[in-house]
Amino acid sequence: MTDILEQLEARRTEARAGGGEKRIAAQHAKGKLTARERIEVLLDEGSFEEYDMFVAHRAVDFGMDKIKYPGDGVVTGWGTINGRLVYVYAQDFTVLGGSLSETHAAKICKIMDMAMKNGAPVIGLNDSGGARIQEGVASLGGYADVFQKNVLASGVVPQISVIMGPCAGGAVYSPAMTDFIFMVRDTSYMFVTGPDVVKTVTNEIVTAEELGGAKTHTTKSSVADGAFDNDVETLRQIRRLYDFLPLNNREKPPVRPFFDSPDREEPSLDTVIPDNPNQPYDMREVITKLADEGDFFEIQEDFAKNIICGFVRMEGQTVGVVANQPLVLAGVLDINSSRKAARFVRFCDAFSIPLLTLVDVPGFLPGTSQEYGGVIKHGAKLLFAYGEATVPKVTLITRKAYGGAYDVMASKHLRGDVNYAWPTAEIAVMGAKGAVEIIYRAELGDADKIAARTKEYEDRFANPFVAAEKGFIDDVIMPHATRKRLCRAFAMLRGKSLENPWKKHDNLPL
Repeated sequence: MTDILEQLEARRTEARAGGGEKRIAAQHAKGKLTARERIEVLLDEGSFEEYDMFVAHRAVDFGMDKIKYPGDGVVTGWGTINGRLVYVYAQDFTVLGGSLSETHAAKICKIMDMAMKNGAPVIGLNDSGGARIQEGVASLGGYADVFQKNVLASGVVPQISVIMGPCAGGAVYSPAMTDFIFMVRDTSYMFVTGPDVVKTVTNEIVTAEELGGAKTHTTKSSVADGAFDNDVETLRQIRRLYDFLPLNNREKPPVRPFFDSPDREEPSLDTVIPDNPNQPYDMREVITKLADEGDFFEIQEDFAKNIICGFVRMEGQTVGVVANQPLVLAGVLDINSSRKAARFVRFCDAFSIPLLTLVDVPGFLPGTSQEYGGVIKHGAKLLFAYGEATVPKVTLITRKAYGGAYDVMASKHLRGDVNYAWPTAEIAVMGAKGAVEIIYRAELGDADKIAARTKEYEDRFANPFVAAEKGFIDDVIMPHATRKRLCRAFAMLRGKSLENPWKKHDNLPL
């Protein structure tokens, strides 16, 4: 019996050693943790239960029968984050470059199946050189098996991908189908084809960082939802995000203890809107003043900055926030902001997270680049996302709500449950100057008349009362009392029940 126990411990020690001390040292030299170290940081201490530690690949070609490592380049299992169940896999770059083989993929698929059966999220820590070339189509088949699991799990359990090293070729499509992607600055990158292939095919000379680094994907492509400075900071932020999310689509998000009174008044909000309607202000300040303890986890902070998306808590309950940002492009909707917000709204709806929409929008961005780029269809994505959402929807118009953008931003007409406005709200087809130039075109030569007409239009529409008279606004509220009114609205809506007509699935304007 003693011999068998010693043999077991020897095998475990071998598996935990990964690719050996030299490769682990090389990983550390790049500022990267090993797969097992990452799991230790991510999960609660002592909670990790590893599966398939002894699995080895079955390839024999190209001398692979002589190269075998227990675990085959990926560590899989389950544990807890702040006491809540989560399934995790971490690719081990020290073992054959973390390359994906048939058995490597099977290990990932096994824990994804378990996650769906048991209703818990999946977090993937990606650090891989791509498909294992020696296995040929078997490796490609493994990728496709993982992709299929991603598709089936979508909307069932939250899926989070963390890019902590190279992620190229077929390896990028699994993260792309998950709900959130986070990267580590300077040590991670994602691209379908690497710099060498790009140079061969298109003669472009580009570095891996420029082609697919964290800055590229957080500011230009919108592939990544955020980036952090190192492995430890990234994993700590994933723990923070995890606390906002439900375990699956049948459970509500967790309720956390809070020490911030729902009745707290915020007098500074009474003066946050400038007297000049063309002067910007920071909507992020409004969000943090409304949230429990000012805690706000922002998604895609560096992309499409004219709209803000993220999670807050109100009375301990998770709320998804979508807000126009007057500091950037006056808060207009355009192609990028519409796509960003639509995806966020659909995630919240899929996982029963109530939505708070803060509106200060002068309309959609005009111009040929927007029209040629398909702003009609991209803008329709956000409209569609709000229209199909059945979660509690509370909307607050702080200042401008012009044109079709008023409709799109969770208006009463898109089944908004509670729609409030501040006294500073302006709800109209367009701004006074543009409207007067159209309605009174014949009088454009008379400056005094145009000024009078503009004043008349402003008096009529530069307030929320016309919409309130029609029932499109439920109440005009005092800014300093906003937190109390929003908390009460979400509390009232906790038992909301609404279902869309049966369908196999909708046809989102992609």
